[in-house]
Amino acid sequence: MASQTDFSDYLILRADKAGILDLLNVLYSSKVSENESVDCPEKKEIAEMRRRWVIFISLFLQKLLLLFRKPLASFGKGFEFFLNLLIQNGGMISLLSNLLRGNVIIPDNRSRTYRSAIGLLDERIDLDKNIKPNNPNYYASLSIMAAKLSYENESAIKTTVENNWNMEFLGFYNFWNDFQQQFSTQAYMFYDKATELVVVAFRGTDPFDAVQWSTDIDFSWYEMPNVGKVHGGFMKALGLQKATGWPKEININNKNPAFAYYIIREKLRGILSDKNKAKFIVTGHSLGGALAILFPAILVFHEEKEMMERLEGVYTFGQPRVGDEKLGKFMEENLDRKKTRYFRFVYCNDLVPRVPYDDSTLLFKHFGTCIYYNSFYKGKVVDEEPNKNYFSLWTALPKCMNSSWEFIRSFFIGFVKGPEYKEEWPMRFLRFFGIIVPGLPPHSPRDYVNSIRLGIPRIPSREEQMNKLD
Repeated sequence: MASQTDFSDYLILRADKAGILDLLNVLYSSKVSENESVDCPEKKEIAEMRRRWVIFISLFLQKLLLLFRKPLASFGKGFEFFLNLLIQNGGMISLLSNLLRGNVIIPDNRSRTYRSAIGLLDERIDLDKNIKPNNPNYYASLSIMAAKLSYENESAIKTTVENNWNMEFLGFYNFWNDFQQQFSTQAYMFYDKATELVVVAFRGTDPFDAVQWSTDIDFSWYEMPNVGKVHGGFMKALGLQKATGWPKEININNKNPAFAYYIIREKLRGILSDKNKAKFIVTGHSLGGALAILFPAILVFHEEKEMMERLEGVYTFGQPRVGDEKLGKFMEENLDRKKTRYFRFVYCNDLVPRVPYDDSTLLFKHFGTCIYYNSFYKGKVVDEEPNKNYFSLWTALPKCMNSSWEFIRSFFIGFVKGPEYKEEWPMRFLRFFGIIVPGLPPHSPRDYVNSIRLGIPRIPSREEQMNKLD
């Protein structure tokens, strides 16, 4: 358990300790502090049955995901390898020919040509040439491509940043999670010379990583004094420590674990010191989006005023909820006091922005400027995305119908919008699967890239942001 000096209250779900009796006990007993699967202050009780039901569902789904952790990881590794094998050998026929001649190209998952599952669903790596640096949508366009690229290996990221984007690669980082006792968080940084902008991009949820998916549906939280309740799993991924919580400074050296928040903050300090006019943005997709908005939250918590003044914006895509209404007000007061700097993009029925959702207490809520796109890639600014509870039965049929339309669209969108929008069979297969599990295909970065390029995001210009009053 992390140091209690940073937290006034907490509720941590321990799916790894949850047995059948523990799960049932959540439903029938309000004394959650006595449950092995829940870490919380002594004698803590939750009287409302609906809240305990939500906790039960969260624990059950996490338990289920952890049960299939290894098979899912093995399948994902094999799936990625097979598709890369096909691509690098020129297709199935060419692969068979190479096999007969003994000239098969074996993919190396560390090479610049190797693609992740996300990269295989959308092979585009070039920036949109129609959105120039002076365009108010440029930051959003750059951010979604940076967020999508974050799923690749270091070599592929470095090559794309330097050769395709003509920008300066600043580093790729693999960070330690003190609670999982493994390196589970990745991020990279680069410098856009044209706009004097440093970009920090956090990697999102790996499609075949059950632990990361369980983090997305985890209802654990910590309450930080004067800040609000914050999602526990995302805090751990960002650099929360068991023994000390969130100390303002730690000793950074090769002997100590590399925690995401502290390493990135240290790197930014050095870069912004060398580049006096530079500012920075933070971005991420899915889990990466959650880390992107929590990073400045901890900067404010640590009173990093000079660095916050250099923060130009936060752009997240398909981001899950990260905290309660108090956290939202805290961030709006400190992040968007003079201009809008936090843009949260939600595409259609994407399931991840709609979890976790506790409709009895609204513990986890969204905040910031939400730009919502429908399935026709038309965007508008809204306070909250429609159908905010993914598990609502009222929206089940419309979501399935919409998924059917998106599956059909995948066959002709390349003819209607241009060859760069053409979808191949892996994406079509995912869209077909989405008819059964609607909301999963819309979470793909592909639709977010399409939304920025084809839609009308109506993102306020920098001048409009500067003129916005308190």
